[in-house]
Amino acid sequence: MAIIVNLDVVLAQRKMSLTELSEKVGITLSNLSILKQGKAKAIRFSTLEAICEALDCQPGDILEFRTSDV
Repeated sequence: MAIIVNLDVVLAQRKMSLTELSEKVGITLSNLSILKQGKAKAIRFSTLEAICEALDCQPGDILEFRTSDV
């Protein structure tokens, strides 16, 4: 997958647990876990906005595009 989710990195930098983020954002722990593991197929802008607000970060801090070296 070319889109890398760095949610675990940002959470560690903010010393915040996934459970705490779930409570702040109002998103289920299972949905955040799916996103954190990079298994999500899509993310709503409203969800991304809420996560960024709770973590005081930019979308680019959480999502990264990597090209594949072929």
